[in-house]
Amino acid sequence: MTRVLLTAFEPYERWTENSSWLALIELTQWYDGHADLTTRRYPVDLALMSGQLKKDLQDDYDLAIHLGQAPGIPLIKLESIGLNVRGDGTPLLKDAPAAYQSSLPLERCRDRLIESGIPCEVSHHAGTYLCNAALYLSQHFSHSFAMKTRSVFIHLPLSPAQAARDSDRLPSMSTPMVSAALAMIVETLSE
Repeated sequence: MTRVLLTAFEPYERWTENSSWLALIELTQWYDGHADLTTRRYPVDLALMSGQLKKDLQDDYDLAIHLGQAPGIPLIKLESIGLNVRGDGTPLLKDAPAAYQSSLPLERCRDRLIESGIPCEVSHHAGTYLCNAALYLSQHFSHSFAMKTRSVFIHLPLSPAQAARDSDRLPSMSTPMVSAALAMIVETLSE
């Protein structure tokens, strides 16, 4: 059985909910697939998130799938590269590699979602906020401590309720559709 660490973020700034956490909750209410899921909700704080992630990864999961919301995107984005950079341009870690690229078959995941009618793309830049940090640090900790864990970060659209409450009228995707996509991704990566 594939052991999966599945993480999401808490609400932040003007967002009173986080679509990543909403999707994770939805998924755990019905998922009965082949993977053993361990879920975590991380704070929107680099030091706290980094410490919790390092602790969680000590269990040497097969996969670490990190989720975060990206207001304004209309599809699911599978992030393939984590950069050693913070929002201010300084490195996340000194004397560490500039980047890590996910070794997971993200194109296969993308194709499966698209064939199922769920908009998705593989992206090569997770930004420079906590989303990128989660991906980079997950890969760095796994590499540094010779763990088998392979990682990916997935950016998710807002939920329809979040979009409806926001004056910017941003794109959204239903939480059941997102959770179905996550189940497909977990199953594809567990094959």
